[in-house]
Amino acid sequence: MTDMNRRSVLKVALGGAGLAAIPTVAMSASPAAAAPNSDPDLVGVGDTSITLEFDDQLRSRVALKGVDLTRFDAGEALLVGDKAIEAFAYRGHRTRATRHPCHGAGVRVTIEGTSKEGVHKTVELTSFERLAGMIVMKVTYTNRSSTALEVTGWRNGAHELLETPGGFYTFSGTTHTDRRDWVMPVKDGYAQENSLGMDSSDYGGGTPLATVWRRGAGLSVGHVEPVATILRMPVRKTADGASIAIQDDTARTLKPGRRFSTSTTFLTALPGDHFVPLQRYRDYMSDIGQRAPKVPASAFEPIWCAWGYERDFTVEQVTGTLPKVHEVGLRWVVLDDGWQTNEGDWDINTTKFPRGEADMRAFTKEIRDAGLRPRLWWAPLAADPDSNLLRDRSDMLLLDRDGNRQDVTWWDAYTLCPAYQPTVDYFVEQAKRFIGDWGYEGLKIDGQHLNSVAPCYNPKHRHARPEESTEGLARFWKAIHEAARAANPDALVELCPCGTAFAFHNLPYVDQYPSSDPESSYQVRSKGKSMKALMGAGSSYAGDHVELSDNGDDFASSYGVGAVLSTKFTLPGTGAPDKATDLTSEKEVLWRKWVSLYEKNMLPTGEYRGELYDIGFDKPEAHVVATKRTLHYAFYADQWDGTVELRGLGRTRYRLTDPFTGKSLGTATAQHNTVKLSFERFQLIMAEPIG
Repeated sequence: MTDMNRRSVLKVALGGAGLAAIPTVAMSASPAAAAPNSDPDLVGVGDTSITLEFDDQLRSRVALKGVDLTRFDAGEALLVGDKAIEAFAYRGHRTRATRHPCHGAGVRVTIEGTSKEGVHKTVELTSFERLAGMIVMKVTYTNRSSTALEVTGWRNGAHELLETPGGFYTFSGTTHTDRRDWVMPVKDGYAQENSLGMDSSDYGGGTPLATVWRRGAGLSVGHVEPVATILRMPVRKTADGASIAIQDDTARTLKPGRRFSTSTTFLTALPGDHFVPLQRYRDYMSDIGQRAPKVPASAFEPIWCAWGYERDFTVEQVTGTLPKVHEVGLRWVVLDDGWQTNEGDWDINTTKFPRGEADMRAFTKEIRDAGLRPRLWWAPLAADPDSNLLRDRSDMLLLDRDGNRQDVTWWDAYTLCPAYQPTVDYFVEQAKRFIGDWGYEGLKIDGQHLNSVAPCYNPKHRHARPEESTEGLARFWKAIHEAARAANPDALVELCPCGTAFAFHNLPYVDQYPSSDPESSYQVRSKGKSMKALMGAGSSYAGDHVELSDNGDDFASSYGVGAVLSTKFTLPGTGAPDKATDLTSEKEVLWRKWVSLYEKNMLPTGEYRGELYDIGFDKPEAHVVATKRTLHYAFYADQWDGTVELRGLGRTRYRLTDPFTGKSLGTATAQHNTVKLSFERFQLIMAEPIG
């Protein structure tokens, strides 16, 4: 179509069934096709998922199931100085069917336009049938003027989700030093940049997706680059709604006749919260080889960590606790921080293990003899100022553009470059020694500096680009994971990046992610929902020490989201620094009960059904895990007295039981799926099919 007198010249519907782009509404080929309104100037097709319309200035509007979510926004723009080139006069489009070797069948629409400044814009939009609601986008800008442009960045997927009663929630997969909630309400004045760069010298990175949603509809943006890429995804409360975009802030000179392309980004429009958008992202990345590994069976066994005794533990404290660990029903024993002389050398502290490696081997044997599995705490990629490593191999340091070292603030150490081969080789040899020689069956790798690193300017590393360090961190984890598995095919690698939002590109090389120093039970659950979406079925998410949850005893939050149970309890009278961790007789009864229930139902091995409830708008907060035909519901509220809806029931009748108390709660079907409940903190319901 070339009629430039039309206000809106193209409507392309991407995602789901009936993928096509056609010249008039009357020619819609799919029964589900529907224009989001009756504007006669709008042309093309729609489907049951996302619809994206472009006007004659290449502004775009998003609709979901025939309902407008946005107005026409300057979705894709080139940033030049303090201005944005946003208006591009339509110059035509092309449509073709496509089949990706991994993603399968889809459609690709290419739209072109030119700005008054002489910049030609090409927007390439691709959608795949198996990734309904997701549009993958790459934009190319060509300078057809006679003047060089000082570009300061670009933005894609920039839209304002229009307000409806009830407000908004948002999810961000990016890191903040204050360790804020990943999921939170969008209130007046809300503004969060959501940078995938470093929030400080040792906090940064994350999963490249942000979502803002209202009840029943949401928008998400992100990138699908195969390596960690430093972009930001700002979300802001506006006068009429909430805005979202993905933006690059790289300065470059675009000379006449030259062009550049943005990162490959995406836009989704889907009902519900952030869970399904994260699934779409995971599925796309899984197709290109970025997926969680097949984990050993031990990844689902409950955990005891010796951190309750903290850094000044004695070996006698740890070994003296082993019988109780076994009695409670836990299976892993984690030796935490304090066994080493420093971060960097990782020599054994001979005040605790006088015979060095011989004592360490005897220690792991004692754990195994107690019927338990030994796991070792480790914080690679850091070197203390007084370490031999830093003195002898300062070439490993990651340096900024001014030659400054990067602080690891928690340990008063410095970051080493993960993309420098001598650094990789050094820590690979350590991992082999811990697993293959000392006898540990798992590694607890810990530290906020392990999630992402800043660009490296160390001239000794001869990086082609400073960003090679950021992109190379995932390859570092690949080398560590392979080394551990080579030493023991069933070795488990846990990565705990201390309160940060997990970096997705590290995920393929990690067997277990914990909730990573949660500051509330809500963080245990909301991180759990997020990680279940990213990791998929068969993966392992751990609730971290229950002592960090509300009231220090909220196993219910871990259990209900299908997280592995974990505790750092200490024995009374053994000199633990904090008596709050002591396993009193009352606590022991409760700990045993939860571990027994956990092992009976093994929810981490089931399917987490995060699409069934909206964590922002559904009250009480609800989570569901399916194990075969049984559905396990978990509801959370400070106090609740009312009905709840049991979503996801199949075509049968279900017997309802509270598995924690054993109390019968009646029966339910998909047609009669509400239950009257009165509870404080939590309520579990197990729905078992009858017959």
